[in-house]
Amino acid sequence: MDFDLTEDQEIIRRSAAEFADEVLKPSASRIDANSEFPAENIKAAARLGFLGVLVPEEFGGSGLGHMELAIILEEVNRGCASTGVTLSVHNSLVCSPIVRFGSDAQKKKYLPKLSSGEWLGAYALSEPNAGTDAASISLSARESGSRFVLNGTKTMISSGSKADVVIVMARTGDAPGAKGITAFIVEKGTQGFKPGAKEDKLGIRGSDTSELIFEDCAVPASAILGRRGEGFKIAMSTLDGGRIGIGAQSVGIAQACLDESVRYAKERKQFGQPIASFQAIQWKIAEMGTRIDASRLLVRRAAFLRDADRPHTRESAMAKLFASRTANLCAFEAMQVHGGVGYTKEFAVERLFRDARITEIYEGTTEVQNIVISRKLLE
Repeated sequence: MDFDLTEDQEIIRRSAAEFADEVLKPSASRIDANSEFPAENIKAAARLGFLGVLVPEEFGGSGLGHMELAIILEEVNRGCASTGVTLSVHNSLVCSPIVRFGSDAQKKKYLPKLSSGEWLGAYALSEPNAGTDAASISLSARESGSRFVLNGTKTMISSGSKADVVIVMARTGDAPGAKGITAFIVEKGTQGFKPGAKEDKLGIRGSDTSELIFEDCAVPASAILGRRGEGFKIAMSTLDGGRIGIGAQSVGIAQACLDESVRYAKERKQFGQPIASFQAIQWKIAEMGTRIDASRLLVRRAAFLRDADRPHTRESAMAKLFASRTANLCAFEAMQVHGGVGYTKEFAVERLFRDARITEIYEGTTEVQNIVISRKLLE
């Protein structure tokens, strides 16, 4: 594994960094304060090719890999985590499984519109009584002739009410646990399918998080993604990639915390000198920087392995675990560096502190990552 970015990757990174600095950062506070879905940011990201990163060129995508996606997501989340998680879900949890498991017809139908930004994607696994225990989902898909009729509710779905295409995990048989789960592609406007309540969240407030309601929602058998009964396998494989995306988000948030801390420490004076001259502050900066570099390397290792089609479940979990903890540590220390003003909405660290918290929860909690990692180590 080469630790240096290629020339093309560096161009991509600079493009994403410019996008973060010039477009995302100026609007991040407003989006957060108003719980405003970042629609204009998503359109701008689409123009840069950031909505079809993993999609082959023949379907209108960039034909790149998870390494390039991680590079983009780190920079985007440095600017606005609400925009960042929307892009992560769209690329990692929607485009990727359609590329990997979709039929030729599904790829031709969905990928061009997803890549261009004409359509936005969402991924529906969690339910009111099935979060970490994903194999216990109860949303049913009853076979009726050439169709399947879906009934049930999904909850805490990122981009749920904004999505044009949703990958839905449903129970198609009487088999217990994971064996009875099938993945479906459901389109917005399908009769019997509608968004429910929108969540009012602590952080990433611009990211739409909604419940999805299915009431006698009939979809054709051609809506099955992959094979019947293989939904749980598809879900877990997809989450391996999604965790790389959230790891990259965590690195971006952590880097923003470090950037704000360095800037403030050089400007803020106490006892006649910048607080950056005090060892207590210097050690915080050193700890943040070291953990961010380690997190970045873990994320890129996992991305490298996924792109090489090598086993990476443990590595993805490690990346997500360490990077999300790093984001929260850096957010905590950034507020300490800023002191009282960091607790106000005048400074970005207040928003970063709230945005960081979710990284240890969604797409597998910290506790789940520990389970995944320990099981792999003990095989």
